[in-house]
Amino acid sequence: MGNQSLCTGFTFVAFSSLAELQPVLFIVFLIIYLFTVAGNLIIICLIWATPSLHTPMYFFLVNLSFLEMCYITSVVPQMLVHLLKETKTISVGGCAAQMYVFTILGLTECCLLAAMAYDRFVAICYPLHYTLLMGPHVCLKLAAASWTTGVVVESAQTTWIFTLPFCGTGKIQHFFCDIMPVVKLACVDTSHNEIVMFAVSVLFIMSPCFLILFSYVRIFVTIWRIPSAAGRRKAFSTCSSHILVVSLFYGTALFTYLKPKTAHNPETDKATALMYTVVTPALNPVIYTLRNKEVKEILGWGEIFYLILFQKGYN
Repeated sequence: MGNQSLCTGFTFVAFSSLAELQPVLFIVFLIIYLFTVAGNLIIICLIWATPSLHTPMYFFLVNLSFLEMCYITSVVPQMLVHLLKETKTISVGGCAAQMYVFTILGLTECCLLAAMAYDRFVAICYPLHYTLLMGPHVCLKLAAASWTTGVVVESAQTTWIFTLPFCGTGKIQHFFCDIMPVVKLACVDTSHNEIVMFAVSVLFIMSPCFLILFSYVRIFVTIWRIPSAAGRRKAFSTCSSHILVVSLFYGTALFTYLKPKTAHNPETDKATALMYTVVTPALNPVIYTLRNKEVKEILGWGEIFYLILFQKGYN
């Protein structure tokens, strides 16, 4: 460490190179954030208020919607504040808190997407045993296991990261406290830490990914064996939304967390991070409403009901 002093806080570089565009970025990200929170809240309330949607698939969707609201809230409000300020600072404790929340929610989403894939696997491959294999207690256990895995694994990893001494300028080449940009500020050799973190990423990101892939291989084989084209379309439509969400989430997560340290570029990392912290949570409500027949029908009836009431009030 030599004569370097320890950091008592960090400064985000964020979008400093786009100083003229920061007011525009503020408006864009604020609209996306409000849309995401409102969209996921609508999904949660719609499922809660509709008894016909009280099924395992929608139970997991409620968990996912709640998680996405927390996920985007762990990053975007702070980013919005920093877009209006010249000095974009955060304390070490604040940075640790953000990393705890963000990483816990990220890993929980990996596990939750795997649980949702298992639900579709049972529904399509074993329809006669679906109510037995996916009863309320099983759903609760799968959801609890997802959240527990996220909390235990990422709490341990983040605590380990913040036992490192940080020194130097304390400039984080990012817009939030992501793992690699923070680890780069450590003033000790972090090669062993990085190997362990990479192993954790491979184990706990790829394991759910392999479960999802295995589930969908079995699902596609089962769908292919359905004799009628209408039956195949109906079976595939029940899991198409989940496939899109998994592709968006895992596409960016694998690109970010499983590439070697030498391949990390600050600008590329920021662009990729915007995809999984802002864009993906915003697209999930759209995907699950526009591509879900049951939700669209309920929203359609709600609109008709509103128009009838409005018309009566007007008359």
